[in-house]
Amino acid sequence: MTNERTIQPAVPERPQSGADGPGEAGSPHLADPRTLTILTTEHWSLLSARSLVYNEAFARAGMFLTFVTGSLVALGFVSQGSGFGTDFLIVAAALLCFDLVIGLATLGRISAASLEEFRALQGMNRLRHAYLEMVPTLEPYFSTSRHDDLLGVLSVYGASPERPSLIGNYLHGLTTTPGMVGMINAALGGALAADLAFLLGTSGAIGIAIGLAVFALLMAVTWIVATRVFGSVDRQLTARFPTPPAEPPSA
Repeated sequence: MTNERTIQPAVPERPQSGADGPGEAGSPHLADPRTLTILTTEHWSLLSARSLVYNEAFARAGMFLTFVTGSLVALGFVSQGSGFGTDFLIVAAALLCFDLVIGLATLGRISAASLEEFRALQGMNRLRHAYLEMVPTLEPYFSTSRHDDLLGVLSVYGASPERPSLIGNYLHGLTTTPGMVGMINAALGGALAADLAFLLGTSGAIGIAIGLAVFALLMAVTWIVATRVFGSVDRQLTARFPTPPAEPPSA
């Protein structure tokens, strides 16, 4: 009985601390037994938010493509009934204008959804950083970054740490959902400009040239706006655990 009374309770094991990054040297808040549950709950919340945003972006893009497809089918029926005269051009202008408005609204919402997804990814990188503060030896098993700066978040998409070329960056942008919607919007704008030119009595060659010029102009405007929006996100980004600078290669 005496021995049992003098036995001291075991001290709970504290999570280990990492060796690099701000706040890692001593993080007593991570020793709280409730920490892991709270972080896991937040992680699942961010995953759910990202999934909802991702699904909404695809749904918006699908709705836009449905509008464009329906308009083209309607124009086909109109052309069979009235030919390609003035009536057809008026109906085509109205439908193309409607599709362009829908496309611009879709592009705006998809761009906002992409920014929301970016914020969710940044939050998950921060949580991953906390996990590795608690158990640093797990770092070899993580395939995604634990840094919440621009480079760390973009690495989730498989971005290369090297700065891509301007042409490569542009071609990559066309493969994204906002890039695809922006290109379709530019095509709709070019078709609308050509249609209006035909209504004003221009020849076929001149109308097509006007349409191609407007298409190129809208593509350039879309690229410039997208670049500025992305640059503003980079400037407003608050990085608490930035990617450490690359060490120069040893001689």
